[in-house]
Amino acid sequence: MNVGMLWFDNDPRTALIAKIERAADYYHHKYGHVPDLCLVHPSMLVEPLAKAGMKFTLDVRPNRLVLPGHLWIGNEDND
Repeated sequence: MNVGMLWFDNDPRTALIAKIERAADYYHHKYGHVPDLCLVHPSMLVEPLAKAGMKFTLDVRPNRLVLPGHLWIGNEDND
């Protein structure tokens, strides 16, 4: 992903899946298309992601370049 949106949410009481849904919803409303990829710091994936019932279908992947508390969300490059 070369282009995306950086989302920050370091609230420890909010589950990661809720943060991803909120960021995806905002991305969809702002840019007019549905994101399909979310990169997070590996330390944020300590809890299993229950994607059932999510509004969007996203591939969530760890990436060390994304700082903890941040989400890099957008569309995967198909080059």
